[in-house]
Amino acid sequence: MNDDELIASAAGHLNPRHVGDRLIGDVASTLVTDRGHAYHGVCIDTPCGTGFCAEHSAIAAMVTGGEERIAAIVAVWRDDDGVLYVVPPCGRCREFVRQLHPDNLDTRVVLGRDRAAPLRELLPAHEWPAPLD
Repeated sequence: MNDDELIASAAGHLNPRHVGDRLIGDVASTLVTDRGHAYHGVCIDTPCGTGFCAEHSAIAAMVTGGEERIAAIVAVWRDDDGVLYVVPPCGRCREFVRQLHPDNLDTRVVLGRDRAAPLRELLPAHEWPAPLD
């Protein structure tokens, strides 16, 4: 799946709606594993901070499917005028991807059309620390 297809796939899973005072489904993510399987997820925002990002949801689906290595990942959001944006992963999502499997440092993170970077470039100082003595 190329970057435009990945973006379109994620956009196809956008389904924003309000449940009480919570907004859910306004960010969607698609990831492709090293085996070529696609997994999708949406965010769930909650007022007390217990919600989770779309990337976490897609990763949970992937783990449920028996995989842990991510070849590429993207998240998207659409504003009130219908304009689509690629949303870079937050720090929590970046670290979550990294900790899932060591090979995920090479995950291609799509940052826009014709713009991507390996996760390792988005996580400076990602190596575990060396002993001081």
